[in-house]
Amino acid sequence: MYKRVRLKDTVEVPPKHLADVTPQRVKALLQEKLEGRMDEDVGSVVSVVEVHDIGDGAVLPNRPGVYYEAEFDAITFDPEMQEVVDGTVVEVVEFGAFVGIGPVDGLLHVSQISDEYLAYDGANQQLASSESDQSLGVDDPVRVRIVTKSIDERNPRDSKIGLTAKQPGLGKHEWLEKARRRREQEGEASAGGE
Repeated sequence: MYKRVRLKDTVEVPPKHLADVTPQRVKALLQEKLEGRMDEDVGSVVSVVEVHDIGDGAVLPNRPGVYYEAEFDAITFDPEMQEVVDGTVVEVVEFGAFVGIGPVDGLLHVSQISDEYLAYDGANQQLASSESDQSLGVDDPVRVRIVTKSIDERNPRDSKIGLTAKQPGLGKHEWLEKARRRREQEGEASAGGE
């Protein structure tokens, strides 16, 4: 879920910029420091938007810069447990599909995609069923639910988000549309039989 949040952090202003400790300079330094980073409490910092307050500078021994505490607004993405999100398949592997949900990827394990057996087709970068025409490949839009979340702040690329599509209303958008049309046709047929 995307949120606008008020945060505080300390930023080091290098000596060459000490004459220019403005909200714009501090914002640029905060953007460089924080954007794209994961935090257990706020999620992934997508963008630093506005600096509200810059505290007094502090000098540390044997450090050339001056440290300022800043209060600022940021746009964050924090995937919440049980949240339903739309995403796009970015990679297909033997054990499932990686789905881009906002600025992070989650794993949709093959056991969480469909009740049908899906075989890996590496040549076409997809998981395909031999029972029906169901397949899931790169760039396919999907609706999934977040079922597990483990954020690694030190190495965000090692964060893990588990997804499922095995609940009503979830799955590849094309499958959902086919199911909706089928329900409408069945409804029309039963209404016509009365």
